Amino acid sequence: MARTPDPRTAPPIRWGILGAGGIAGTFADAVAEHTRAQLVAVGSRHRDRAERFATAHHIPTTHVGYRQLVEDPQVDAVYVATPHSEHKEHALLAIAAGKHVLVEKAFTRNAAEAQEVFDAARSAGVFVMEAMWTRFLPHVAALHQVVDAGEIGDVLSLIADHGQLLPHDPRNRLYAPELAGGALLDLGVYPVSFAHDFLGVPDSVTAVGQLTETGVDGQVSIVLGYGERTQASLTTTMWARTPTVAAISGTEGFISVAGSFYAPTSFRLQRHDGRVWTFENPGRKGLQYEAAEVARRVAEGVTESPLMTWDDTIQVMRTLDEVRRQVGVAYPGE
Repeated sequence: MARTPDPRTAPPIRWGILGAGGIAGTFADAVAEHTRAQLVAVGSRHRDRAERFATAHHIPTTHVGYRQLVEDPQVDAVYVATPHSEHKEHALLAIAAGKHVLVEKAFTRNAAEAQEVFDAARSAGVFVMEAMWTRFLPHVAALHQVVDAGEIGDVLSLIADHGQLLPHDPRNRLYAPELAGGALLDLGVYPVSFAHDFLGVPDSVTAVGQLTETGVDGQVSIVLGYGERTQASLTTTMWARTPTVAAISGTEGFISVAGSFYAPTSFRLQRHDGRVWTFENPGRKGLQYEAAEVARRVAEGVTESPLMTWDDTIQVMRTLDEVRRQVGVAYPGE
């Protein structure tokens, strides 16, 4: 089977959406438009917000509160789309109700919390996955094909950036330590996970950053070391819109990934012998691929995806933990 089969061929599954924010709406639209899954329920702490979301996305059932959502017998799988600080609690709530779970990235605040979620999933025998949608996109599958085939030789360098000009508002969730705010967990997780996907677990982590007045990271630069010759250079900021591009370079050529590298996009491979190969962007939306992955793996009866394993998530979280340690960011209650 192809790494990115048509999401419409995935088995049907019934989704409950936990949280009614912006990313939840994007997920709901992608599922409704590009898969055979059903959106059966949404839960929010605020009745009016749940009802507005349900109306906008044609969802038949609303719940005030999250326990009612996870215990709804209509729901097969729960998509957790709340702030990072709440991911562990809400994932554990869904797991305790026997539901399969897709948790928005960053998966939790830290690796210890992620391990707690996976331990609970293992005991309950339910599927759990981090919603790192990039790993399931067509251009990433094509990137793996050409890199694994040796088209650019031995990989020596990976570069990726993710910066967004976000509101400079200390009241915004991204500035709130209690909500696990900052650039790294919201934006920087993309380049870090991208490097992990292609290079694996780094031997060394070096990071510098600047903090906001509230004590979360506003901008971070990271160098990951692999063996004697390979490095990943990654940057993230919530103070400027950056090109959000990536590049993978090796002994025989290089690949330029167009922005936004983490979303459906195109890339260009240029070898030192003059050969050029391009991959064209197949479409704008992409969250349907991760939703389809959940449906397929649940139908198979497995508890994790081989494309985004539990160990993958743990290792990415450990790298993020070390970056935060070096730049001096800690969250209340950790």
